[in-house]
Parts: sequence; structure tokens; C-alpha cells
Amino acid sequence: MSIGILTSGGDCPGLNAVIRAAVFTGTKLYGLEFVGFKNGWQGVVEGDTIPLGRPQVMGISKQGGTILGTSRTNPFENGGGSERIAQVMEEQGVDALIAIGGEGTLAAAKRLTDAGIKIVGVPKTIDNDLSATDYTFGFDTAVQIATEAMDRLRTTGDSHHRCMVAEVMGRHVGWIALHSGMAAGAHAILIPEQKVSIDQICEWVQSANDRGRAPLIAVAEGFKLDSMDDAHSERGLDAFGRPRLGGIGDQLAPEIEARTGIETRSTTLGHIQRGGTPSAYDRVLATRYGMAAVESIQAGHWGRMVALRGTQIVHVPFEDALGRLKVVPQSRYDEAAVLFG
Repeated sequence: MSIGILTSGGDCPGLNAVIRAAVFTGTKLYGLEFVGFKNGWQGVVEGDTIPLGRPQVMGISKQGGTILGTSRTNPFENGGGSERIAQVMEEQGVDALIAIGGEGTLAAAKRLTDAGIKIVGVPKTIDNDLSATDYTFGFDTAVQIATEAMDRLRTTGDSHHRCMVAEVMGRHVGWIALHSGMAAGAHAILIPEQKVSIDQICEWVQSANDRGRAPLIAVAEGFKLDSMDDAHSERGLDAFGRPRLGGIGDQLAPEIEARTGIETRSTTLGHIQRGGTPSAYDRVLATRYGMAAVESIQAGHWGRMVALRGTQIVHVPFEDALGRLKVVPQSRYDEAAVLFG
């Protein structure tokens, strides 16, 4: 049996660990063969493959990014579709696919599975916003990177008695901002799930400053003030026609400075959060996901995604992971808000 592996959507640390674990497990325990489709669904539509044996995946779990490349290609556009993909798989001698990606990747995988193509999914997103799984790999690394950046901002902020605003990723959910902000001891955490007034933000900043602290604010890129209808965007549209977010920190900083008189600087972390070496936690989780994906294939669990529940790996239908985002619950935000100001 031959299995094709693809990584699609935004890259993140841990992708290579999934690939390595799937190939090692499949070849060692079940005699499976593997090929890699290059650049996500684009490679599947175009039939662009590379061999994936043990020599190709040795030692890659510690590497960031993906050895297969990725893209945000929609497999149903530009000559794609279920019939084309089935044709390519037949030509390549591929019996089933392991699709590693976020909501967009898995939504496409569900459509293809409904059309009769055998697919198992692996959840991947640094935002940790996929339903049906407690954690996605890549999230822990992104949080560590953001936390380290905020630790560094605090020392320079303390030296100059400045307010520092750290903008992190998070289009619709604020998990990265929440976790990194709590870890770094931020005096305010601003997330898409919670609209806040500029007056309240300045009150938190002033309170920290009055106690002799240099205020630190963690803000997700998708955060909206209570006076805003849409998240801040001035960078056009992405491949899916969505506004490219970023820059809310630069919007907040001069307003905070004007209202409080406290010198304020903003830093946007951006794609730094996606790159580099995965954390130990993400390597282990990604490895377990890769092994579990092969177990799903052996069991014929098509149209399912591997997921983490507590400490156990489970197998859930694609539809359980799609249609609704895993947002930060009110209780988690209230918990963090006790520490604001």
C-alpha cells in the first residue's frame, strides 16, 4: 500500500516530525510505502512528488518548516477537483493520503473524502483554533517564541520607562496572546474574542506605571477596540480573499501615548512565530500524531482526523473539527484579567 503525504496552508514547527513519524511507523510496522506531494494540494493536483523513505526523513523532526513545501492552493480550483486528484493518485500508484493542515486543508480533505478519496487528517495550526482537539502542534513553539520576545521587551521597557505593545498572531482567536501574555506577566491581554475600550486599556497601562512598572501589552492581530467593526487591515487580501491582518499594535501605541503621556512602542512579531526549531512538546505531539495517522490508515478510518484529548490520541470525524473555531472561553479570559493593570 502506498501513502501520499502533503503539508498545506501556513507552515509551522513540527510538520517534519509528523512526516518522519508516519514514514518510520508505516515502513517499520506495516510495510507501507510513502511519497510526498510537494507544496500542499498544488502538488496533488499537478502530480508533483518526491520519494519518502527512511533515508529522506532521518533527523528531520528537529527542523522547522516542511521538507515538502506548502501552499494555500485550493484543490478544487485551477484544474483540480476530486476526479483530477483521483486520477493523479492512480497514476502515482497512491492508495490514500495523509493531509496535514488547518481548517482550510481539512475542509478540502472532507470534500474529497465525501467524493470517495481515502484521506486521514492531522491538525496543524499555531493558532490552536481547531475544534475537536485540545492542542495542535506548532502552538507551543509559537507561544514560547512570543513569550521570549515579551521578556526581551520588558527589559528595554524597564530601562526607558516605556509602555511596550507586543502584537502576536491570532486572526479569530487569542490563544497565543493569552498564553504568552500570561507567561510574560503582561499588564493587559487583548484578544479577538473580547472587545475592550481604549479608556480601559489606558487605565491598565496607567495603573502599572503608577506602581513603578513599565507596562506590557500583548495583543492579537485580530483584536478590535469596542469602537471598531472590523479588525485592522491595510495590507490587502490573502490567497483566500481574506483581509491580511496586522498593525493593530501600531494603531494602539500612539493612542496610548497621547492619552497617558507614557512613551509607548509597538513590536509586531509576525512570521517569526512560525519559524525555527519546534519545542520539545511540539516534537512529541507531532510525532504521536504521525504515528496515529498511520494507525488510522491501517484501521481504515477514512475521513477522520487524529486529535488530542487530555493526554490520549483519538480519531474524530472531519466534521467535528470544522464549522466552528475553538475560541478562548470567557472563564479563561476572566482568569487572566485578574492580573491586568
